[in-house]
Amino acid sequence: MTTTLDTPGTAGPLPAADTGWLGVWPASARPAADGDVSVAGVSLAEAADRFGTPLYLLDEEEVRGRCRAYRAAFPGADVLYAAKAFISRAMVRWIEEEGLGLDVCSAGELLLAFAAGFPAERIVLHGNAKSPEDLRTAVRLGVGRIVVDSASEIARIAAIVPAGSRQRVLVRVVPGIAAGGHAKVRTGTDDQKFGLSLTDGSAQHAIGRILGQPALELMGVHCHIGSQITSVKPYVAAVRRMVGLLARVHEQHGVELPELDLGGGHGIAYRPGEPELDVPALAARVRAELAEGCARAGLAVPRLTVEPGRAVVGPAGVALYRVLAVKRTGERVFVAVDGGMSDNPRPALYGVRYAPRLIGRTCAAEQAEVTVVGRHCEAGDVLAESVSLPSDVRPGDLLAVPAAGAYHLSMASGYNLVGRPPVVAVRDGAARTLVRRESLEDMSRRDVGL
Repeated sequence: MTTTLDTPGTAGPLPAADTGWLGVWPASARPAADGDVSVAGVSLAEAADRFGTPLYLLDEEEVRGRCRAYRAAFPGADVLYAAKAFISRAMVRWIEEEGLGLDVCSAGELLLAFAAGFPAERIVLHGNAKSPEDLRTAVRLGVGRIVVDSASEIARIAAIVPAGSRQRVLVRVVPGIAAGGHAKVRTGTDDQKFGLSLTDGSAQHAIGRILGQPALELMGVHCHIGSQITSVKPYVAAVRRMVGLLARVHEQHGVELPELDLGGGHGIAYRPGEPELDVPALAARVRAELAEGCARAGLAVPRLTVEPGRAVVGPAGVALYRVLAVKRTGERVFVAVDGGMSDNPRPALYGVRYAPRLIGRTCAAEQAEVTVVGRHCEAGDVLAESVSLPSDVRPGDLLAVPAAGAYHLSMASGYNLVGRPPVVAVRDGAARTLVRRESLEDMSRRDVGL
């Protein structure tokens, strides 16, 4: 598999025979003779013993390296990290130090970032149904942009802007492009909840209304066509349609909007051999199409913004589980672990397929097809369907799941009151807790009724 984002911190080349399964692991991952694997110099088996399982491990240098790679691919553009993929105070600090902005979807994400010292003017607030609290918090803290997602938001935002000031906004446009790894994450067409349509004129109407609002300053247009996209073509098509909209705005209102936000959705590989988005190729094609399209329309080239989340943090994460039971039912073998859909609902939601690996001991047994399942009271609590593990897998074994940095903790739930796992950062042979494990006491404190 071709790696499109170079990441620092590797410890030299591995023998060719050893590299296949490592393609979806952090670049610092190294196998050991005893069956263990280290990430950033930290033994995963030792981390599991020290911090317990389930456990999310995050390679700090992999995150930082991917931030730098995005900045190198998009010089002169704004790169915003999509906080919904994973956010913590440490992550916010890494993002700021690497020169990225931040994309948030709620007052909660916004306040965490602000409390961590992130500059509000480098934050963009998204959301198809922003609450009054979301909007008040964003205006009060002075976020750089609010993305208008519906016509009703225009008056609501304008009404809370302090007298004598203006809130900068973008309009989220539905460009009519279907892209994404699953029907539930395709957001560029008219049959879903986000944005304002080009087809029926809603986007153009909203733009006209905003231009007539003294409390709002329209900076540009935004689109997000889907998630887990691995082809450049849909983005190029989106640029063409958005430039066409910018040209119509100029023709109808005499205004050249200075910004174009193309959102994110950049796909990664979850298993060896799967495709991933070639980010440098994306940058080259998008910038060329934008320049050519604006030249044909007689427009100045707007400042470009992209919003990667998964592509920054996803490949930096590894989830660790302890095997609790092995059950043979008919022709199937189920390997049950101490986590499941409460710490990773994505297989149940989107049918995502992972590549778990047995680590922590040597094994000469041949491979067998098994299904890795969770501990929760749902038949759909499946973490990895029909994958290969050693045929002698047994209770007490340790399984590691790569590409687990995005949409794991951020989508984790309290199902069965098992508690959400901790997040541990690794760097230069050291490990430290970023987010501690959720305890029964934490959950009990919320239960105030008798």
